[in-house]
Amino acid sequence: MLLHVDGSTSTFRSCQGYFFTLFFFSFDPESSLFISLLLQNHINQQKHQQQQQRQEIPNDFLKWASLGFCRGSRFATGFTPLQPKTLESIIDVERAKHCSPEDLISIWDDYHLGRGHVSASMKGQLYHLLEQRAIPCRHFVIPLWRGSGYTTMFVQVQMPYMLFTGLEDYKARGTQAAPYFTVTYYKEFSESKDVVLIRGDVVFTSKLSDEEARWLLETAQSFYFNDVRYKLVERFNKETRDFEFKDVLQALEMPIG
Repeated sequence: MLLHVDGSTSTFRSCQGYFFTLFFFSFDPESSLFISLLLQNHINQQKHQQQQQRQEIPNDFLKWASLGFCRGSRFATGFTPLQPKTLESIIDVERAKHCSPEDLISIWDDYHLGRGHVSASMKGQLYHLLEQRAIPCRHFVIPLWRGSGYTTMFVQVQMPYMLFTGLEDYKARGTQAAPYFTVTYYKEFSESKDVVLIRGDVVFTSKLSDEEARWLLETAQSFYFNDVRYKLVERFNKETRDFEFKDVLQALEMPIG
C-alpha cells in the first residue's frame, strides 16, 4: 500500500501488524490564504482592539514599551489551525489504538524526523497541568540565545495550541504578527494510553530552525511545569510591576546585560 504525499508516494509504517497512516501536508507560509487562516483580523477589528488596549494598559506596563508588550493585547486573534490538522488527518487513529504507547511515540517521532516539524509527547497528567496553568497565564516572553546575544520571543498559550513569534515583529505588527512556530497538542490517547502527542510546525524556516523551535517548546513548557519558573509566568501576567526580564535570563542561566 502507498501513501500519497504532495504528489509523491511513501510507504505506510507498520505497528504490530497494523498500518499506521501518515499524511504530510505542505503549505506556502507566504501565501495570503495561510496568513488569513492564522490571523483573520480585519482593519475594523484592529481599531476596536487598539481602543480596548488603551483602556486596559496600566501605568506599570510603560516599562515594557521598549519590548512592545502590553497587557490585554491579543496575539493572532481568531487563530485557526492550518487545515487539515486533526489527528485523523495525520494518523489512522483506529489502527493506532492497537499500538503500545511506546510504539505509538516511536512511530510519531520517526515520521516527523527531518520533515520540517518538531514532534514530542507527554503524559496526560502533565498536559492537564499545562492546560490548567495556561488558563490564567496565556502569555510569556522567552530569550532565544543566538551567538553573542538573544532574540526575545513572545509566546501565547491557548490550549491545545501554543504559538511563538518574535517580540519585535509583535511590536511592529501587533495582532497581524504571523507566528514563527505553532504547536498542537493531541489528546486522543490521553486516557487510553496516557500519551498526548505533540506536533510543532516551523512556519518561517528563515527565522527559526528546527533545533531552535524544539528548544523553545521545551523551554516554554518548563516555565509552566516547574513551580518556581511558573511564578515568573504568573508575575508576567498578573503582577507586571514586579516582573523583571532579568529573572527569566537568570532562570535560563543566560548572561544579563
